[in-house]
Amino acid sequence: MTTAASGPASLSPTARRLWTRSRGLLLALLLLVVTGVVIAALQSGERHGRLDPRSPDRAGSLALAQLLAAHGITTQVVTTVEEAAAAAGPHTTLLVTDPDLLTARQLTGLRTATAHTTGRTVLLAPGPTALGAFAPGVRAESKAGVSTRRPSCTLPEARRAGDALMGGLRYAKPDGTADRCYSSGGLPTLLRLPAPDTGRDTVLLGAPDFLYNHRLAERGNASLALQLLGAHQHVVWYLPSVSDPSSAPAEQHGFLDLVPSGWRWGLLQLAFAATFAALWRARRLGPLVTEHLPVTVPAAETTEGHARLYEQAGARDRASTVLRSATRTRIAPLIGVPPAHAHTPDVLLPAVHAHLTAATGTGTEPGLHALLFGPVPADDKALVHLADQLDALETSIVSQERHAPREHPDR
Repeated sequence: MTTAASGPASLSPTARRLWTRSRGLLLALLLLVVTGVVIAALQSGERHGRLDPRSPDRAGSLALAQLLAAHGITTQVVTTVEEAAAAAGPHTTLLVTDPDLLTARQLTGLRTATAHTTGRTVLLAPGPTALGAFAPGVRAESKAGVSTRRPSCTLPEARRAGDALMGGLRYAKPDGTADRCYSSGGLPTLLRLPAPDTGRDTVLLGAPDFLYNHRLAERGNASLALQLLGAHQHVVWYLPSVSDPSSAPAEQHGFLDLVPSGWRWGLLQLAFAATFAALWRARRLGPLVTEHLPVTVPAAETTEGHARLYEQAGARDRASTVLRSATRTRIAPLIGVPPAHAHTPDVLLPAVHAHLTAATGTGTEPGLHALLFGPVPADDKALVHLADQLDALETSIVSQERHAPREHPDR
């Protein structure tokens, strides 16, 4: 046990071992983080300032804002529904760059604020929710590729602009009260809905590509953009944002409420499949099988290894129990106690007392009960002292047994 107290340092892992074991995982994690940062930086550069009239990026619209200003048309950038509704007064053009970001309540409020004012509303790639608020009866169909298309309609702005870069969502309207331009597969990608009673028309564009800085100079893109947005002297350029306070729903939903029901059933099936696969491939544990070691391990090394494990776990109770049990087992045959009663105090202790008294003739050694059946040592030092006492007791009994006179039977 003394050796066990001096050996835990040899079992503790060193910094070099830890680095050798974990360097592969750490390097893979570092590579993953660096790759994610690079991809995020590249993608953020592509989307920064998209359709923003103040942005000179490729996907920005600063060139169009400057073109409008050159023709005496002012541009006001707004980022909330309240600002857009307040600015979209009579004889203004309201451009909503991403109507699908707006909730149904926001779309209804914006529609109500502009329904009775003259002017124009331009929606870029509106989906079903936005169409329900601004263009009832219009249906969004599948997307078409963005390419240069002919106007093929009677709308004056489109005829004067000529070929332009159009595509994206296509729109279908049952009646014939709308101007249908730049068609793909028989459905227009530019749809103008007049409103004779209010004097405010609505223009639906399937894709915003012709408004980008790097596309504005191609074909008739600049002419078409100038005429659609420059029909009035003031343009309200609305950039919707998810940070708009009015976009917060009245009823808060949890994360699971946002997951479609089909995904829930799919995840449940995957969970069952993973469970069955784990049960199928799990290792079946049978009874223990005795395995012959390829080498012989000295008993001293095994004892030392057990001692170190006990010390690392702080198992003084287990260690003291093993020491006392082993001592009782070894001394019982020497003092005439059957092995079945080696761990019974009422049988073992009187035999030890009698043996020591007969051997020394001076009485018994005090504290035998505490030594052989006592409490758990309070610390490691007490455990070592207990081991020394047990060893001394066993050595004394063995020595006395060896030097005891032997009785020879009569011949």
